Amino acid sequence: MKNRTRYAPSPTGKMHVGNLRTALYEFLIAKHEGGVFMLRIEDTDQERFVEGATEIIYRTLERVGLKHDEGPDKDGGYGPYVQSERMKTGIYMKYAKELIEKGEAYYCFCDKERLDSLKTEVVEGKEITIYDKHCLSLSKEEVEANLAAGKPFVIRQNNPREGTTTFHDELYGDITVENAELDDMILIKSDGYPTYNFANVVDDHTMNITHVVRGNEYLSSSPKYARLYAAFGWEPPKYVHLPLVTDENHKKLAKRGGSTSFEDLMEQGFLAEAVVNFIALLGWSPEDNREIFTLEELIEAFDYHRISKSPAVYDIVKLRWMNGEYIKAMDFDAFYGMAEPYLKEALTKDFDLRKIAAMVKTRIEVFPDILEMVDFFQELPEYDPAMYTHKKMKTNAQSSLEVLSDLLPRLEEQEDYSNDGLYQTLSKYVEEKGVKNGYVMWPVRTAVSGKQTTPAGATEIMEVLGKEESLKRIRKGIELLRNAAEA
Repeated sequence: MKNRTRYAPSPTGKMHVGNLRTALYEFLIAKHEGGVFMLRIEDTDQERFVEGATEIIYRTLERVGLKHDEGPDKDGGYGPYVQSERMKTGIYMKYAKELIEKGEAYYCFCDKERLDSLKTEVVEGKEITIYDKHCLSLSKEEVEANLAAGKPFVIRQNNPREGTTTFHDELYGDITVENAELDDMILIKSDGYPTYNFANVVDDHTMNITHVVRGNEYLSSSPKYARLYAAFGWEPPKYVHLPLVTDENHKKLAKRGGSTSFEDLMEQGFLAEAVVNFIALLGWSPEDNREIFTLEELIEAFDYHRISKSPAVYDIVKLRWMNGEYIKAMDFDAFYGMAEPYLKEALTKDFDLRKIAAMVKTRIEVFPDILEMVDFFQELPEYDPAMYTHKKMKTNAQSSLEVLSDLLPRLEEQEDYSNDGLYQTLSKYVEEKGVKNGYVMWPVRTAVSGKQTTPAGATEIMEVLGKEESLKRIRKGIELLRNAAEA
């Protein structure tokens, strides 16, 4: 059978990068083998449901190119694809009752007061509360009487207290736990909804899922899954538990960190393609250690056996670098379409924005970088005359004053304020002085920008500013240098 994977998010808010990584790996496992990638909405936890969150899931998957083959909007014969709708079919109760018939589950009528009175036990250094199987001893007649009386109940899994259970993971191998650690977890809650764990098992089996990808925080609960599959007599899917994603301090990545959801990253000026590329490498590495991949190239290269068990660091510096590489490679018209709003926010005067966009394209890492990079076009900032001193360019305040004073009358006479025309004038002066380009270009660029770093050279900046503004700024530079010399 073809690989069949599912991304099964709960609609509880924005999509965290950890969730997106799960979706991506599920997608890649399916598509690497030409299989099926399914979207299933797990909304059985009604208390955590957030209005509009389902739309966020659809919007995010579409924006990153993870097109599902089956889902609530694409019935492939395994629907419904929303758990609350599946519940209405009675599927979860049907399978829970099947387990009761087999002695693998039982009705529990204990109230909160009794459950709170249960003792905690220490198992392998961990303090846990394990249900004491009180209701397992109820006779069939007692159970039927309680049900007829409308007494609230849950349905619990009947796990053994002796022996061990072994669970297999594709990355971690066989994991064996003492059955004494396994609580009789609830399968059907008192409101009739299935628990997350139980619904997962039933849905994955009935939807023919072959591979399940999830975070390794679920490893501890995995033996309970193994026991459910064994109780039903079903073959479990292959499980792939992913390494933890940590921040730069190697602490678990917080979901409220301001840059840990896909929507946060989009608002901060990142490209969806770069985010996907970056997330793919959070725990997985290709054979050749390359770093830049299109989605199609990821599908071709992805082998889930190369996923690491070590925690993956969410390095925002690396993400910014990678995003910058994607921006450099963008078609200019597409780039300009995304850059234009930032240019218009920073510059209200009448400038050639496409020309400025061309200057910044290879110099930014995220689009908001544009704001600080081009603001000097709008207005010359206040700057320290010490900026004219540059060891590498062999310039200082005195030499810069001389250069600007010499050039001012020439630039006043010049009519051609194109980049080429201006560069020709400045180059001619360089030849006359017998100095290197930087000796002249540095003070001119400093005067017209007032910045240590700029997205373009002196003559390119002057072309955009125009003659009047360029001359005004050079005169300002001369004045600044003279005042500093006299002080």
